[in-house]
Amino acid sequence: MDTEKRRSFLINIAYFAVIFLLVFLLFRYGLSMISPFVVAFIIAFILKRPILFLHEKLRIPAKLSAVAAVILFYETVGALLTLLGVKVVTWVIALVEELPALYEMYVLPAFMDVFGKIEAVFMDMDPQIAIYLDHIGTNIISSTGDLISGISVKVIGLSTSVAASIPGLFIKLVLMLISTFFIAIDYDRLTGFCLLQMGKKTKEVFFQIKEYVAGTLWVCIRSYALIMSITFVELSIGFSIIGIKRAVLVALCISIFDILPVLGTGGIMLPWAVIAAIQGNYRLAISLLVVYIVVTVVRNILEPKIVGSQLGLHPVVTLCSMFVGAQLLGVVGLFGFPIGLSLLRHLNDHGVIRVFRSV
Repeated sequence: MDTEKRRSFLINIAYFAVIFLLVFLLFRYGLSMISPFVVAFIIAFILKRPILFLHEKLRIPAKLSAVAAVILFYETVGALLTLLGVKVVTWVIALVEELPALYEMYVLPAFMDVFGKIEAVFMDMDPQIAIYLDHIGTNIISSTGDLISGISVKVIGLSTSVAASIPGLFIKLVLMLISTFFIAIDYDRLTGFCLLQMGKKTKEVFFQIKEYVAGTLWVCIRSYALIMSITFVELSIGFSIIGIKRAVLVALCISIFDILPVLGTGGIMLPWAVIAAIQGNYRLAISLLVVYIVVTVVRNILEPKIVGSQLGLHPVVTLCSMFVGAQLLGVVGLFGFPIGLSLLRHLNDHGVIRVFRSV
């Protein structure tokens, strides 16, 4: 009996390991190839209700409604992305152009002042140490200057690589645009054909997965919007207290950036604190570090609880799945792994699959 249980356990482990490996390989390597069609299908799914509204309420033919909805969608999104892209590119170009001047005006004098004070302290104690520190300081200042000067070269190289990827990106965009039209026009026929290929049991499982994932995605969006709002409020209060100009606007930008994995709030606030310390503004540097620590602690406490409670997962499981997902698949894994675990729990609780034992 024990041997049979072990064999069954090993078979189940191997079965789910193979499924996990196939899903991982699909998202890791295959998603980029089919991404235009996946995105086109998602857009067509989103536009299903607007198309139905145009067709039933305004008496516009179904195919014409689909074409009009797709055109309106892409025009709106394209205009917004263009405006945002122009703003971001303009800001980056201006920043890169100003970096050498900012370095000469603020960073270099701060370096010289800091190392001058350190040398003065050690000169009375041991002149050899002072000479050694002077050599280290000169090398650091020289390396920092080379780094600042090399940023423009790196930006040019990045621009070249982006320009080289434009043809491939353009092809994907064209495929996505054309696919969206065809899928939106024949959405019911395409989905009906796919459903006909499924058996009754498979179809029931598919609809359960569809309904749960769609609802869970909305829950995740709502949860992260709540987390971002909390971060925004904390930063706004913190920046206002320490006297940052345009505190609300700066807090809004950082709270949006905070959604990104790995970088997050620290990607802006830590370099900001370091620059403030280099400039000799230790009060600002310490204040920024305090605000960052408070925001990070609150986020690490609330994020697993908010996301985990919405997904029906324990906070530790949520945090672990988010970390592993972000390491393996980036942003897709950050959201996808908790949703995947939540889906497994849902299917297990409803008896569709048997993965976990109930407590």
